[in-house]
Amino acid sequence: MEYRQLGNSDINVSVLCLGTMTFGAQNTPSQAHDQLQLAFDSGINFIDTAELYPAPVTAQTTFQTEAIIGSWLKHQQRDKIVLATKVVGPAPKKWIGHIRGGPDLSEQQITRAVDDSLTRLQTDYIDLYQIHWPARKTNYFGKLGYEVGKDKHDHPITDTLNTLEKLIQSGKIRAAGVSNETPWGLHSYLAAARETGTQSQGIVSIQNPYCLLNRTFEIGLAEFAHRENIGLLAYSPLAGGALSGKYLNNQKPPGARLTLHENYFYRYTTEAATRAVAAYADIAGKYDLDPATMALAFVRQQPFVTSTIIGATTTAQLRSNINSLTTTLEASCLKDIQQAHLRHPNPCP
Repeated sequence: MEYRQLGNSDINVSVLCLGTMTFGAQNTPSQAHDQLQLAFDSGINFIDTAELYPAPVTAQTTFQTEAIIGSWLKHQQRDKIVLATKVVGPAPKKWIGHIRGGPDLSEQQITRAVDDSLTRLQTDYIDLYQIHWPARKTNYFGKLGYEVGKDKHDHPITDTLNTLEKLIQSGKIRAAGVSNETPWGLHSYLAAARETGTQSQGIVSIQNPYCLLNRTFEIGLAEFAHRENIGLLAYSPLAGGALSGKYLNNQKPPGARLTLHENYFYRYTTEAATRAVAAYADIAGKYDLDPATMALAFVRQQPFVTSTIIGATTTAQLRSNINSLTTTLEASCLKDIQQAHLRHPNPCP
């Protein structure tokens, strides 16, 4: 297993990170523990979760993923594991009103969220604490374009950064990151850190979607990641499993994520997405590669990617994803992928 420095922090993370958004929904606690142990035994030291998980979101299951991880973590050597979680941003109450009566990114709410996560995770510190999404209307979660209009932004980025800094100084978190952010948002965090002279590293990572079906990170954010040493934690590298090719020809494997939650992950099931998946599957066949292995290898080989977040519903799938580490795409394969990208640019933002 290869390990990389997480931004400007003193934290080293494995190039593969175990994503856990299925724990408590598609995966039972026992199945989740099996995945956690398999990942750890394979050299993965990096686990990513969120107070919101599992997904899709329901009032009955929210917080369960952290609790499941905590029941495993309490039996492990804590300093061998890099644990990341997230605090939710503002959203309509009908969606997440069951979380603190309607969450925001005020200092009071973030502090309470951290304390609650520490309790569920059964630990006294979180290695990487992330803002799950911005406290402003902008383009994320499948929205490609930015719409100009009136914008309610009750908790400016400077205030959020100051809260995260206090948590670092208190020892509750080691480092801070953002997720589903835009170039403007990331720039604002970096500028705020410089202006306020934070004692820590400020923001060290950004967790955004990045895969063959969504390379929008390359437009603006990749340069930030490179020049400012902000580690990209690439999520949905298989586009919800679509890039495995298992949904081609209208197949709907029982128990699979897009079969169970097609409406939730709708952007991976459009006609444009299906055409692109077929094109990438053909390239994989040309080079005698498993489509999922090729997709994961592509993400891992990008110089601005620090860690690729992999998720699975079975240990067999997880083991296959981990085995992608042995694959390095040759130049001709990368050229073919680029040509396919030009024909099918970002069908799943």
